[in-house]
Amino acid sequence: MELANRVKTLTPSSTLAITAKAKSLKEEGHDVIALGAGEPDFNTPQYIIEATKAAMENGMTKYTPSGGILKLREAICAKFNNDNNLSYQPDEIIVTTGAKHALYTLFQVLINPGDEVIVPAPYWVSYPEQIKLAGGNPVIVKAAEESSFKLTPEQLEAEITENTKAIIINSPSNPTGMMYDANELKALGEICVKHNIFIISDEIYEKLIYTEDKHVSIAQISEQLQKQTIIINGVSKSHAMTGWRIGYAAGDKTIIKAMTNLASHSTSNPTSIAQFAALAAYESLEDPITEMKQAFKERLDTFYDLIVDIPGITCEKPKGAFYLFPNVEEAVKRNGFESADAWVTALLEEEKVALVPGSGFGSPGNVRLSYATSIDLLTEAAKRIKRFVINHQ
Repeated sequence: MELANRVKTLTPSSTLAITAKAKSLKEEGHDVIALGAGEPDFNTPQYIIEATKAAMENGMTKYTPSGGILKLREAICAKFNNDNNLSYQPDEIIVTTGAKHALYTLFQVLINPGDEVIVPAPYWVSYPEQIKLAGGNPVIVKAAEESSFKLTPEQLEAEITENTKAIIINSPSNPTGMMYDANELKALGEICVKHNIFIISDEIYEKLIYTEDKHVSIAQISEQLQKQTIIINGVSKSHAMTGWRIGYAAGDKTIIKAMTNLASHSTSNPTSIAQFAALAAYESLEDPITEMKQAFKERLDTFYDLIVDIPGITCEKPKGAFYLFPNVEEAVKRNGFESADAWVTALLEEEKVALVPGSGFGSPGNVRLSYATSIDLLTEAAKRIKRFVINHQ
């Protein structure tokens, strides 16, 4: 059987691979602590569930416009105005089947074969794969751990060619939890304006910040940068709605129209009742985020201290998202493993703790640990990891 060439270049998801292995061990009866989750461990707030029930009972179960219902797009515009001081019109918004689908659709309408997209590493695992599926070339640029995994203006300038079409900025970041401040974004933005490069700003974790730092969208910096930026966001992380699959993109209406046309021939529309759930999330005066943030901050503070106490492991404390991304190169070396991937596999087999190797994020010396679980489990996981490291020395 001959498959299409476009899928032959895809790299299997390291997140899904480790999750599958952990699930298999659990089914065999092992006490596995899985730290690979990329979703809040809180349930969707009750008021959103109730609003969804009402929508179903009122017959809101039919097809909707491909780009999403008008009321939700209007609510998203209001969200941008209130949270980010950004003005958008409904025809500059598309609602999608999750933020991942917003990215996929955007690459499909933006990228031609041979176009280059600059992807700072560490990166979210799907960025390079989606670029390749669109016929483009991901240009991976390693952001140094010493600079908090953030791309510098000098690095960006050095990578730009006549084929450069766009750059991805993810702040707060998956997997590192780092954030760009306004000055850093301004410096990067000036280069993008100079070379007329599109900016794809993934802001899905904007509500999950645990310091006094404020989220800044690069589109806020100037009118010109807003014109060149397509913002990707959604309700998955902010409202514990990962399974509802509602994301969105905001940007130039020509790009949004093209995305909407493509969606009309692929997904038709995001799930109707999920759109009404997202509408309730944005229109309600209730605040589901503060409690979740407080819990994540407590877990971060506790888990971080335990992880950096393990011999051979260093880690910069993240500011947002819900991941630690420690460097384990010294621990891997001390423990006699050839790579962090092998170290992660042995840790799962011996101590039944599932982490995600950093190789899938473009940073093979690191691992990603999600703290979207209870403090008790995080404490036990740190205990097992430390025992594993010490026993292998």
